[in-house]
Amino acid sequence: MTNDTKPGSRAVLFDIDGTLVDSNYLHIDAWDRAFVEIGHPVDLWRIHRSIGMDSGKLLERLLGTDASSLGEDAKKLHSSRYLSSTDRLRPISDSTELLAELARRGHSVVLATSAPEEELKILLGVLEVDDSVQAVTSSEDVGTAKPDPDIIQSALEKAGVSADQAVMVGDSVWDVEAAKRAGVQSIGVLSGGFSREELLEAGAAAVYEDIAALLRELDDSPIARQGS
Repeated sequence: MTNDTKPGSRAVLFDIDGTLVDSNYLHIDAWDRAFVEIGHPVDLWRIHRSIGMDSGKLLERLLGTDASSLGEDAKKLHSSRYLSSTDRLRPISDSTELLAELARRGHSVVLATSAPEEELKILLGVLEVDDSVQAVTSSEDVGTAKPDPDIIQSALEKAGVSADQAVMVGDSVWDVEAAKRAGVQSIGVLSGGFSREELLEAGAAAVYEDIAALLRELDDSPIARQGS
């Protein structure tokens, strides 16, 4: 992983879960199991709609008034159940190729995630993109995750660029909202289960079916326009 920062360089920030690695549905399953084990089952569709949020906000949204008493146990159980299933993780099609192409074109690639260090290590092992990535954020860089803008701001600092020199790529409305709050243009992909209309309404400049589609249309994307 390179740490070189070039003055005036352009950055592309990426969410990982659901954007570069096909992990969202493993998270949904892990949360489902956790909520059942604490005696507070939650409908799967509600869990799905909350994936990508800060875990504290997710627990408040899904457990309501029980979040203060049951949330910590649910969080620990989710982590345990998720980590036991990570052998099923795989990169989303063409994610490694897109990062390599962006690096080849001179973009600073930053993985802007709030994943805990243990999970992040696994995700990076799945991606194997060290040569393409300038910097990576994690839960240790911020107190609150998306949709708060902290993780985006941390990614900008690590890339050494201003908000108008960056584009964020994510799969959820929480990614798009976080980027908007940080003043960063964003691109949505449909691999997280949010619709094109939802991502556009949240503020995405463009939406692609997935990372492979973004790679195919890279020359006409906001990334190319931002770098012109």
